[in-house]
Amino acid sequence: MVKKAENGNLFHIKWFYKQGLTIIVIFMFFIQIPNLTIAEMEPNTMNNTTSKLSPGQIKRVDWMPNFPSPYEMRDWNKVTKDYDSFIFDFDKIGDYLPFIHWSTEFQNFPRNTFNLPSYVGSVVADEAINCLAAVLGATLVGIDKSNQNGVDWVLMCENWYNIDTAQHLYLNNRRTMTGKTFWYELLPTVLFYQLAYYYPTTGDFQNETYQIAERWYEACVALGGSTNPWQNPNFNYTAFDFLRMSGVDNGQWREPDAAAAVGWLEYISWLKWGDERFLTAADWCISFLDQLTFNPLYEILLPYGAYTAARMNAELGRNYDVNKIINWCFDPSYVRPGWGVITGRWGQYDCNGLHGSMTDGGGYAFAMGTFQNVGALIPLTRYDDRYSRAIGKYVLNAANAARLYYGNGLPYLHQDSEDWLKIYDPDSCIAYEGLRKDWNGIAPLATGDVNQDRYLNQQGPTNLGLYGSSHVGIFGGIISPTNIEGILQLDCLKTDYYHDDAYPTFLYYNPYNSNKTVEINVGQYICDLYDATTNSFLKKGVSGLSSFILPSNTAALIVIVPSEGTLSYIDNKTLINGVIVDYTPEIFQYSKSTSAFWFTPTLALIVPSLIRKLFKQTNIKKKPIENYNKIEGD
Repeated sequence: MVKKAENGNLFHIKWFYKQGLTIIVIFMFFIQIPNLTIAEMEPNTMNNTTSKLSPGQIKRVDWMPNFPSPYEMRDWNKVTKDYDSFIFDFDKIGDYLPFIHWSTEFQNFPRNTFNLPSYVGSVVADEAINCLAAVLGATLVGIDKSNQNGVDWVLMCENWYNIDTAQHLYLNNRRTMTGKTFWYELLPTVLFYQLAYYYPTTGDFQNETYQIAERWYEACVALGGSTNPWQNPNFNYTAFDFLRMSGVDNGQWREPDAAAAVGWLEYISWLKWGDERFLTAADWCISFLDQLTFNPLYEILLPYGAYTAARMNAELGRNYDVNKIINWCFDPSYVRPGWGVITGRWGQYDCNGLHGSMTDGGGYAFAMGTFQNVGALIPLTRYDDRYSRAIGKYVLNAANAARLYYGNGLPYLHQDSEDWLKIYDPDSCIAYEGLRKDWNGIAPLATGDVNQDRYLNQQGPTNLGLYGSSHVGIFGGIISPTNIEGILQLDCLKTDYYHDDAYPTFLYYNPYNSNKTVEINVGQYICDLYDATTNSFLKKGVSGLSSFILPSNTAALIVIVPSEGTLSYIDNKTLINGVIVDYTPEIFQYSKSTSAFWFTPTLALIVPSLIRKLFKQTNIKKKPIENYNKIEGD
């Protein structure tokens, strides 16, 4: 416990702190400062409905129930492990089994690799969004895929690095070209970067990440990116052709949310390599999204832009409009009308939080997008905790509704491939490609695109989609139950790839109308529980199984920190033993539309920092970080 400050009695510091806080709040409330407004003022885009939303608010999440019904949460960690043992088993026998096959073509590298079918019953294929996702998903639940029963599945993923076709990129197939569709040509690279985070010494992963960042920087320049004068690249294309070094418009659709994935890749690469070109490219990409006046969501890349915008705001002091971009991840798209996040009930089931089309046949959700959206947005809360409640509520709904993709999630009359599942999938670990709101009066129907007549004849390939099922490890790695049904523990570091040093951080959301006491296992060392949403300690000096009170209809972002650690502040960051535990988001932005500067409750977030700097408040009792074994970093 602190007894004295450096320059006098702690009593005097506390007195000045309280008096200074009162004076500054009153001063800020009445004074007017020209050309300065809070961030709730209209953003610098036109015709943008998110301008009326408060920071931290996600409109479509507001429409979701606090507690979905019926509520049946699966053990997603177990689903992932069951899936891994199923699809990588060469000894499986039966119709369309085994799934796993060797590829001996030595594409790109002189080694064997593997193939998996994209659907149960379809031709065995080499889709990276399936194969790399399966390896990554198992990794997220703690399976070492670099040495699983003596097999290095991770190294074999390197064969998707397209050298033979002179692309020098991870692409969806092992011998293919760019220029067809952004998302199929970017998601494999995103998955590779994520694998490289967990397996940094595998193959030539390090050089490949650098080369890919260079390639996409050059693409940004070819798309018009410039620093003198400053100009953002134009991603309003269908794809980018790396042989011709030009954007491709197929005249049918465009995928401008590619900027989100490229921005993510470039920012990660700058953090990793320090090459200023990569930071420039990241700013170009996120600025492109920031300045758009329409929702660019095409498939599943946009949430990586929301995450990157929030992280750059927090780490670099940028002022990107996270609220606009994150709401676009949920709202109906402009470039792909009706595409976004589902709300409402389909038949007797809450389907809130699923991802896909709101308009195709009344609604058509897909497993892959549902998993991916959550994986990109959960870590965003570390960099802008104002979204903790909205994202916590969203994930509760999505994780509950995602069970409907599986054989045990719906009655067999609501499925079109249950004949195969009954025999071969007793653990219900293989998901349907998607879920339709209604099909000929059956609401909902678990189905897919590959065999649209299967409900009628039960023949031919199934609509069970491995390419979507392979992403389930995102849920398996992030989501854990607590002692309270409906309150989940969400791991905010699991998919926060290439984050700086960090303590274990978990998001909790309470959907109840009453306070709940939530248990948390902090391990054997004595720790404190810091809540980034309230900027306060909930418990101090705890070990083993502890607990904290989570107020009704709120969220907590709990950071497990060393007990009595050294507390310090740098700009908008709160640190304990030199490790960031909290970011205070920027709450002001300039506008020519008004000269008023109004007080809001959020102002209280920056006043303590000002007072601390004014009085040079000293640190809490010091404890070396090496005594704490849970710090996580690169």
